[in-house]
Amino acid sequence: MPSLQRRQLVGHDILLARHGNHIITMRVDRQADRVFAVLDDNSTDSAPNRISPGLRMPGTLRSVVRDDWKFFAVITACTTGFAGAMFAAAVALAGISGDPAMAELLSNYTGS
Repeated sequence: MPSLQRRQLVGHDILLARHGNHIITMRVDRQADRVFAVLDDNSTDSAPNRISPGLRMPGTLRSVVRDDWKFFAVITACTTGFAGAMFAAAVALAGISGDPAMAELLSNYTGS
């Protein structure tokens, strides 16, 4: 099972190693998958956010939900349908029974 972790931005570490205290600001460009830094002499530098382009990063909760939302929707629908069927069966069984004590037992059952 994949572990759900926050993705580490290695670009920050690379720029800190290169320039240290000379960095004024840093920003992440997610489209280019790079981190850009403005240095104290107003020059800029950038570093890639990945160690290797082919490296598969661990999934985050957001990426898992985005990729598997149809599966989660089907499981939710099945669980809701099953719970509804069980509730309907309990109500029907309570109504079919001619004994008032049985009807009271089935309609007041807490499940614990």
